[in-house]
Amino acid sequence: MAPDELDQIVRRIRAQRNDDASVEVKACASALGSAVWDTVSAFANTTGGLLILGLDQGGGFAPADGFDADRVCDQFVEGVGDGGGTGLLASPPAYSITRGEVDGAPVLLVDIAENDLGDKPCYIRSKGVQGGSYKRVDDKDIKLTAPEIFEMQMALTPQDADRRPVGEASIADLDENLVEALVARRKTSKALRGVVALDAQLARLNVMTGDQEVRLAGLLALGKYPQQYLPRLLIDVSVHPANEKSAPGERVRFLDRVQCEGPLVEAIDQAVDATARNLRTYSTVEGSARKDRLEIPREVLREAIANAAVHREYHDLFQGQPITVDVYPNRVTVTNPGGLWGGKTLDNLDDGNSRCRNQTLMQLLQNVPVAESVGVTVEGQGGGLHSWCMRWRPTRSTVPASRCRRIR
Repeated sequence: MAPDELDQIVRRIRAQRNDDASVEVKACASALGSAVWDTVSAFANTTGGLLILGLDQGGGFAPADGFDADRVCDQFVEGVGDGGGTGLLASPPAYSITRGEVDGAPVLLVDIAENDLGDKPCYIRSKGVQGGSYKRVDDKDIKLTAPEIFEMQMALTPQDADRRPVGEASIADLDENLVEALVARRKTSKALRGVVALDAQLARLNVMTGDQEVRLAGLLALGKYPQQYLPRLLIDVSVHPANEKSAPGERVRFLDRVQCEGPLVEAIDQAVDATARNLRTYSTVEGSARKDRLEIPREVLREAIANAAVHREYHDLFQGQPITVDVYPNRVTVTNPGGLWGGKTLDNLDDGNSRCRNQTLMQLLQNVPVAESVGVTVEGQGGGLHSWCMRWRPTRSTVPASRCRRIR
């Protein structure tokens, strides 16, 4: 790191009188303290960061008395596991160490890289994965929750939660019209070749198991009311008066709120309707006719909400969390429990490559018709988001591009 860059960082943290999300300062006057490893874990599990060793935060980020850069450097290398031993961390991150000076005194600069998706979480061995895994939130190292740890551990592992049977559910809980529509659509496919009995057909289509238990995917796609057994597997649409939730001084919490239930085809339709009615409509004149356009087209809303429903995490740890659609004056945010999966990020989300966490649910929703439509809920080939991003180009005369914010 160049001296002027280090000077800028030190000036910044002195001005703010605190560390922040990307920089952590430790005095390490007599030894490398255990709290350093909490921060290494947090940086590795979040977006990386810089450790500055040898400055005393309590003394206004002045050089720490008695700091021995050589000794601390050796302790860090050994703790990471590069000194020939096992090391204190599981899945230690890549790092680099450089030496610098602050006010004429030596400091160590340890640049911690973010771990790759398959190498998270990094955790402190002595505390175990549940007690020793951290994330970085502003200047704090916060323990990861059990769902966050599970999400990291399973980020590249195919899931089967949607194939598991729902204990009390039976074929009587399935909507006859949806079942009929699904079977009719697959009637000429190889899936139902030689199968006549309805229970055998539903087993072939993965709606039910061979023992006639209803799979989670089958209940969500075809159930009369899946929330009878899974109350929080719904879509929660909330319309907020300000640009943040519970803004200071704001007495009104919601302008509108709808909890969308029923089978996914109905819940998604209801969520799109609830979101659309709280958006602005813009009128343009084309020839002699006026044309009204929703600021975010319904097709874009459907793509985002349907993707959240089919790609959310359905493991037991996440079944108490609904999908949320938050409508703010300046944006719409769709959030699915479990986050993105299979190496998908916000940067590559619309690259046309499909990564499917719930394969059975995806297969069913590709074949369950949308009410009063010839289409289906999802396509499953990875092109939907890219297609609508390319076709929908907001302009200054309609709506800021930031009004459409894609799923986390």
